[in-house]
Amino acid sequence: EVQLQASGGGLVQAGGSLRLSCAFSGFSFDDYAIGWFRLEPGKQREGVSCISGSDGSTFYKDSVKGRFTISSDNAKNTVYLQMNSLKPEDTAVYYCNANRWGTSYWGQGTQVTVSS
Repeated sequence: EVQLQASGGGLVQAGGSLRLSCAFSGFSFDDYAIGWFRLEPGKQREGVSCISGSDGSTFYKDSVKGRFTISSDNAKNTVYLQMNSLKPEDTAVYYCNANRWGTSYWGQGTQVTVSS
C-alpha cells in the first residue's frame, strides 16, 4: 500500500523557516518523482517543487527559487522541503505527491501559516 505522510507545518513569522517532511512507503523512489504542492483557499493547487528519484534533478516554482530547497534521504524514505525566508504569501496547505507516468499518489496536507 502506497502511503505518503506530510508533516512539519506550523505558524511562523515572516522571514522565518520551516522544514516539511514527506515520509513515503509502498513504492520505490527510484521510479517516481516526489513533489510538494500547495493550496490556498479560493485558489488552484500549484506545484512548488519536486525531485526525481531516478537522477535527483529538481524543479522549483519561480517564486520560491533561492528560498526553498528540496532534498531526499533515501535511507529514511523521506523527502524534505526546507523553506527559508518565508513570506505571508507562502501561507497554504502543503501536500506531497508521488508521480510516475500519470500514476499519482497524495499524502494528507500540512498547514503552513506565515504571519506578517
